[in-house]
Amino acid sequence: MDIQKKLGILADAAKYDASCASSGSNGRRAINGGIGSTEGMGICHSYTPDGRCVSLLKILLTNWCIYDCSYCINRKSSGVQRARFTPQEVVWLTLEFYRRNYIEGLFLSSGIIRSPDYTMEQLIYVVRSLRLDHDFAGYIHLKLIPNAAPELIAEAGRWADRVSINVELPNQPDLDRLAPDKELVQIRSAMHGVRDQIIAAKSESGTSSRTSHIAATERVATTTRSGLPRFAPGGQSTQLVVGATDTDDATILSLAESLYTHEKLRRVYYSAFSPIPHASPALPPVAAPLVREHRLYQADWLLRFYGFSVDEITPHDARQLDLTVDPKTAWALRNRGDFPVDLNRAPRETLLRVPGLGVRSVNRIVAARRWRRVRIDDLARIRVPLARVLPFVQTDDHVPRGNRSPDSSALRTIMTPRQLDMFAIAQSALHGEV
Repeated sequence: MDIQKKLGILADAAKYDASCASSGSNGRRAINGGIGSTEGMGICHSYTPDGRCVSLLKILLTNWCIYDCSYCINRKSSGVQRARFTPQEVVWLTLEFYRRNYIEGLFLSSGIIRSPDYTMEQLIYVVRSLRLDHDFAGYIHLKLIPNAAPELIAEAGRWADRVSINVELPNQPDLDRLAPDKELVQIRSAMHGVRDQIIAAKSESGTSSRTSHIAATERVATTTRSGLPRFAPGGQSTQLVVGATDTDDATILSLAESLYTHEKLRRVYYSAFSPIPHASPALPPVAAPLVREHRLYQADWLLRFYGFSVDEITPHDARQLDLTVDPKTAWALRNRGDFPVDLNRAPRETLLRVPGLGVRSVNRIVAARRWRRVRIDDLARIRVPLARVLPFVQTDDHVPRGNRSPDSSALRTIMTPRQLDMFAIAQSALHGEV
């Protein structure tokens, strides 16, 4: 099979992995004629609204796999056409695509072939060759094999900017049913090891002492001022498939919160399940709503930046996210007694819980009220969505009628119908209706 045909197969096979982002790279700069950069001139990253990075060569080393995960198009029982790159071919493709300004870095994953250790060795060969043999200083995101030897995972992190291990399903019963070769405990253990390596590397980068035996070539993989090697400076991420089982959103978000708290993940990505060719009968016949994926991202944002807990977002009587309104608005409707919020008196933490107010808007309000009383005109100037915000706040020139009007059912209609239309169109496209 020629390399162009392999590229078509293995690039298509990689599209199902959503955990691809390049935030937090370690600022590598090419030296002595090396190629690329992750900041300034050289590589310029472009992000989608949810933070995903574009312009990466995103491929699998191979779509052959010894595992039989039901939701994966590349499982061993699937009838898809198979292909496999050699490590040298991946290196060549990365360099050639970069030189033509088609890409800004590499996202590399693989099916499991022969054994986890063998697969990890093949992946490491690619990234080590790019760094050492070709002085490639661009961004690299590398998928790790969770049950590979710890020393292999440790080496992989030396050459990659970000690493990731996909959990895919939120609990062991789901994995037992759809991915019998995977164990959540083993995945978490590998994540824990990566976390410790990242923390250790950060600790070392803050010291001034360093042993002198580091080879000059190894400095290509370092960017700290002291020339210390960094382990996956962009951190680690993972992906969860949503809708392949009947597991509720509260369980999914609880796992995400645990991963952020205990494993210090940079991002958890959510991927709405959609039927795949040669699908297993254990899978649902229809796609999960794309709006559910969107609501999970919004809820994830509330966990990470707005001070919410999982129990607040998905209480015991509402374990599924409301698909008609965003999670913050849903929380506010359940807690009308906490509103209206006085924009001139409330602490920043309270302002962050007002529907329609984001972190940037709250920071601007807090800064403005140091000098004068905030009024509705001020909100308009900072482009706050007044229709969403005003029912929940009060200012010197505005108090919601009766402090509780409009009622919750009326407020539920204050949303963006156009956004829901977008999801309906996208969902129809998945089913070939548009």
